[in-house]
Amino acid sequence: MSEGGRMKYGQITGIDKPIARIVQGTTMLDPGDIDASFALLDAIVEQGGTTFDTAQSYLDGNAERILGRWMAARRNHDRVLVITKGCHHTQDRQRVTPFDLTADLHDSLARLGVERIDLYFLHRDNPDIPVEELIGVLDAHIGAGKIGAIGASNWSIERIQEANRYAREQGMQPFVASSPNFSLADQVTAPWPSTVSISGPRAADARAWYRTTRMPIFAWSSLAHGFWSGLVRSEMRDGPVDGLDPFMLEIYGSPENFERLCRAEILAAERECSVAQIALAFILEQQCDVYAVSGSRSPGEFAENVAALDVTLSNAELDWLDLLANER
Repeated sequence: MSEGGRMKYGQITGIDKPIARIVQGTTMLDPGDIDASFALLDAIVEQGGTTFDTAQSYLDGNAERILGRWMAARRNHDRVLVITKGCHHTQDRQRVTPFDLTADLHDSLARLGVERIDLYFLHRDNPDIPVEELIGVLDAHIGAGKIGAIGASNWSIERIQEANRYAREQGMQPFVASSPNFSLADQVTAPWPSTVSISGPRAADARAWYRTTRMPIFAWSSLAHGFWSGLVRSEMRDGPVDGLDPFMLEIYGSPENFERLCRAEILAAERECSVAQIALAFILEQQCDVYAVSGSRSPGEFAENVAALDVTLSNAELDWLDLLANER
């Protein structure tokens, strides 16, 4: 297994900190074991993991609270970059409104213990809400120093274009990043309502747009909810799958994805790396500006993901992995 890679970084307009290409999620943090959560965050920073993805809705707010307590204890907010998100829908109603945006932002600022969010995403979209209302409120919060830069998570390309066109016309700050699902595994069905994926052959046009515009992508579920973890093997396509996450299999357990897994296993064996590293390299090698969001549960998992930055794939291998060609 290839380990011990060195982190790589990018830059995004409006953000004055380097952004790690492997972004650490926060849903694995444990409110019942703060010491273990702090130890994991410390180990990730030691490996160059300076960028953390969280949200107002994660762990009922505890993901932000733990991250905030850790930054306060380590006094390191000036050295790490925080991405958080608001306006997530509930089972009761859609919450992409100016009111909910402002309320969620203020909750996040309080939980994180910071005066400004480095990169703030709207977690969902509601096409019935005019972009003018949302961009105007976001721009006001940027002007007040509460947000550094803004992004759109699970927004269609058309809505991003509409919002940014309005922002430019009004001299306001546009979305500088997008966060769709992006993985070597193509989703069989959406895991949650109102999500957007750019994975698989059906989304080729979307990826072409990101490639042309260079809009940064923060790829959620880049490892497909554990499909690329190594616990799933291609010979399991016909069963048995005892012990595997049924939710993951419902979303990703298609015959096509098992064939992608088989091909990733072949490449991993040839390269002496892991299947997870091949899967991450697949999205990182797409000639897009990609940041892979993953939820490492141990320092070793994070090290494995960082080492994927050193794995290179040819265009022929990319097509072969995505079942667009039978040969490489």
